[in-house]
Amino acid sequence: MRRLAQIALTALAMAAPLAAIAQTPEPAPTPTQTAASEPLTPRPSDASVYIIWPVDGMRVHSPFRVWFGLRNMGVTHAGDATPNMGHHHLLIDVTEPPDPNEPIPADKKHLHFGAGQTETLLDLPRGRHTLQLVLGDARHRSFDPPLASSVVHLWVY
Repeated sequence: MRRLAQIALTALAMAAPLAAIAQTPEPAPTPTQTAASEPLTPRPSDASVYIIWPVDGMRVHSPFRVWFGLRNMGVTHAGDATPNMGHHHLLIDVTEPPDPNEPIPADKKHLHFGAGQTETLLDLPRGRHTLQLVLGDARHRSFDPPLASSVVHLWVY
């Protein structure tokens, strides 16, 4: 039954208009949703997260799509603690990695995709930007060890 509900939620997320989903970041977790004293969620050692598109060094017009990739783990909604499952967070122009003992912030530079989305439409101002994916657990925290993509550098014009 739980798996059926998971499939139904995934289907609903995929059926919603992408632009509306992408422009509605998840609210920041409250302190009651997570505690730094709780152990980090383990993940498979062979898991990887990556940005499919755009590729490093690209020049793009805004708005543009970003496609997320994940290997050897599954994508689910925030709050689902199924082993080896997580949800994406897109870091924009962030220079320091998130503290693994704290929830990943939710702001203009840390976009949460807690409905299990695997792509988004970004509208960034002209200039140089960086993008990086971080996979978060049910509590919006990094896995143990953290699972982050390579940084993608791009130029928006």
